[in-house]
Amino acid sequence: MNTNFEQRIAQLAHDQEVLINTPNIKLETANGIFNRYQHPALTAAHVPFHWKYDLNPRSNPYLIERFGINAVLNAGAMKWQGKYILMARVEGNDRKSFFAIAESPNGIDHFRFWDYPVVMPETEEPDTNVYDIRLVEHEDGWIYGLFCTERRDQSAPAGDQSAAVAQCGITRSKDLVKWERLADLKTPSPQQRNVVLHPEFVNGKYAFYTRPQDGFVEAGNGGGIGFGLATNIEKAIIEEEIVIDRKIYHTVYEAKNGLGPAPIKTSQGWLHLAHGVRNTAAGLRYVLYMFMTDLNDLTKVTHKPAGYFLAPEGDERVGDVSNVAFSNGWIADEDGTVYIYYASSDTRMHVATSTIQQLTDYVMNNPADGLRSATSVQTIVDIIEANKSFHHTQTKANLNGKATL
Repeated sequence: MNTNFEQRIAQLAHDQEVLINTPNIKLETANGIFNRYQHPALTAAHVPFHWKYDLNPRSNPYLIERFGINAVLNAGAMKWQGKYILMARVEGNDRKSFFAIAESPNGIDHFRFWDYPVVMPETEEPDTNVYDIRLVEHEDGWIYGLFCTERRDQSAPAGDQSAAVAQCGITRSKDLVKWERLADLKTPSPQQRNVVLHPEFVNGKYAFYTRPQDGFVEAGNGGGIGFGLATNIEKAIIEEEIVIDRKIYHTVYEAKNGLGPAPIKTSQGWLHLAHGVRNTAAGLRYVLYMFMTDLNDLTKVTHKPAGYFLAPEGDERVGDVSNVAFSNGWIADEDGTVYIYYASSDTRMHVATSTIQQLTDYVMNNPADGLRSATSVQTIVDIIEANKSFHHTQTKANLNGKATL
């Protein structure tokens, strides 16, 4: 066997082990809401090299990469058998995406892909592309994955090879290895993306958060994040979609918005993480924002802070589709820690950590968007005045305390 061939394989294995075993250092963030980490949690370089290379020197004497991986992004997440699971969207150089599961012992680093990518069954109408899965452990006992299934728009002229139709694919599993494919979700909307299954039954029915959409890219008359019920999950049909969080002019979600992962239940309400999109001279900008809905009425938004919760920063702003932060997975741990997994610029996965207490405080106590410049200024004035009043009270208390000594 060619010595150089063996050495190159050894180097591939060494480099991957170094990457996987590199500690991810927490970065202190001044906002008091969450902490970022020094390195991406999962990247294309984490994909096992034996998925990409034919390691037989007879059939691949030059050790050419036979299947290139372009990006690892937009991962669903859950805690499973004591491990932190990311079901990532892996995109090949051929632009086709598929799902693969990586696990970590701590949710921060040492993410390692399982031996094989996910073999996802197809429906009678095969998917051209699948991506952006949301994992939900439902109270019916199944683990569900809701994802976008994309197919070419057959009504488009032959010369238009970019027109597509997006719908919500549904799959379920008991072990994250063998997946049962169910019928695609049917709704009144022409297209659907970013659909999320609520983890509990609502009035004995399956509850879905949807994103009504007129076209593949443009939301059109789709007004925001929708909500609907279906009696049957095997052939899920939503008869009516209610928009619970609409897009609004001159906000971070003016062009379109969609729910990220399934909401987290707290004593105060359901915590939601969503993405908002606005158009800029440099193209679309994706950021994350949060809101809370009532514990009993999921269509009632009770709290919604102004602006974004998390936006791409530094190197996160550069990638295949720049200036994008997107999340479809988070994990609320038993100790109250929340692991927020987000992709940057459609290229790599990151983790940020917070707590239920911090996120609840942020959502419930940060001011809502007044939707005008004047109200933004008034919010700052109110904070300044409150700080002055507090400082005056503290100074007076300190002086009184010294006088009694």
